[in-house]
Amino acid sequence: MDWKQPIIVSHNQLLEQISQREKEKSTLLYLSNRIAAAQKRDELWTLITDQLLSLFGGKYYTLCLINEDGKTHSPFLHTNEGTIKKRVDESPIMHKAHDIEDGIFNIALDADEPIIYDVKKLIRNKNVPPYIIHWHNSGIREMMVTKISNANQPKGLLYLYADEYGAFSPNQFDLLTGIADMLGMGINNILANEKIARQQIEIDQLKGGRHYLNQGNYTAQLIGSSPEIQKIYKLISLVATADSTVIITGETGTGKELVATAIHQASPRAHQEMIRVNCAAIPATLIESELFGHEKGSFTGAMDKRIGKFEQADNSTIFLDEIGELSLELQSKLLRVLQEREIERIGGKGSIRVNVRIIAATNRNLEKEVQAGRFRSDLYYRLNVFPVSLPSLRQRKEDIPMLVTHFIDRYAQETRKKVTNISQKALNSLLNYTWPGNIRELEHLIERAVLLCTGTTISQINLPVNQPAIREDNFEIIPLAAMEREYILKVLKICKGKVSGPNGAAIMLGLPPTTLISKMQKLNIKKELLLVS
Repeated sequence: MDWKQPIIVSHNQLLEQISQREKEKSTLLYLSNRIAAAQKRDELWTLITDQLLSLFGGKYYTLCLINEDGKTHSPFLHTNEGTIKKRVDESPIMHKAHDIEDGIFNIALDADEPIIYDVKKLIRNKNVPPYIIHWHNSGIREMMVTKISNANQPKGLLYLYADEYGAFSPNQFDLLTGIADMLGMGINNILANEKIARQQIEIDQLKGGRHYLNQGNYTAQLIGSSPEIQKIYKLISLVATADSTVIITGETGTGKELVATAIHQASPRAHQEMIRVNCAAIPATLIESELFGHEKGSFTGAMDKRIGKFEQADNSTIFLDEIGELSLELQSKLLRVLQEREIERIGGKGSIRVNVRIIAATNRNLEKEVQAGRFRSDLYYRLNVFPVSLPSLRQRKEDIPMLVTHFIDRYAQETRKKVTNISQKALNSLLNYTWPGNIRELEHLIERAVLLCTGTTISQINLPVNQPAIREDNFEIIPLAAMEREYILKVLKICKGKVSGPNGAAIMLGLPPTTLISKMQKLNIKKELLLVS
């Protein structure tokens, strides 16, 4: 009978394994910090080219992302130097959009761990994607592929390829997977920064062009003339020149970051770059270092001193997007910055004074978050010095034609198409839509319509089928307290302000007078409101 022999690990082997794991943790933390700090595409390119390739024994790489159509993928970053027969990433094949269901991309996207491929074996398949054939003809012999995700959503693949067999090993899978997760967040930040850069170009064009708005340079980026957006222009003009803390609220896609940019550009701090931080995009383990910095050697992997975002924003403005996502621990440290105007680096021995203006934004109801114990009340009151509540697109539909014209001009120019107009029927469909995604959703729909348009006029808009174009009952969800307040006010007006006694509001509502008075106090119903007919 054959007996399985136990695997005996020597003391030295065990120490070597522990050392290797510690080394991988240190490497992952170091690279995670570098990836999180990358603000531009070329910074991430340098990191992958200089460190990731040598770390995993690769020679070339391509990082592909899923396109907005959800059916194809295209390169986002790739090697642009090499000495193989035909430079892999200079080929037109590498810059084309390829079908996700190509037998490589879709399989790697669904896999739970990286996959190592023998390229020579792959090309024996008749249905092999053309870029695999190109790699083989260019001298590539082996490739390792791993999934790139952000917030558990697949975004694309990282291909590492080598010109010799045995370059890659399954022992590298854990480290590569950890780095791939960080790449997903890093790419998301870079894409957001690129969008901001495009918007800045647009701002500069609007400042000097025929679309200049009369509200001042700082509102040039905000398109619209409805009463609701006029109120926002007014609020920006009132707060821009002060150093007061601003909290911007509104639904997703309403333009909170644009308003923050407008406030900064009109402020005395405009000569300095506004520092942007997406609190939801940075892992909880890294955000303290990201905001406040750290000293060299303050923790494993802290190989260099790091300057945090608050120090970078000294004498300027810091924009904290999605501030409602901060942990309670980080909230307390942010509160200290607001109170004392000083920060401490991780591992630091003293405080550092900073002169920073804070503009925060969230799509959460912070009052409810405070009541639920998820947001500090003292921080909320510190932030809520000057609140700016942005209207949804449903509340400013008269601005839709102007926004549509703006986006048509923009994407027609970017795509070099001769689209100049939209039909009345298509415009009416936009005016009757409910816009859960607000201006961002409108922008994406117009971009898609421009791409699909074969003439000069957009005749049809492909609205999402799961959203009704018109709400037949015009039903709108409002807070219960607001509805109760409105109803009590109407009854009080009918009763001419009389609360108790015969023909009083309490009798009509079936409430004791003391209960009604208590509700009025709670709902901030004052006598002067009853004088308004």
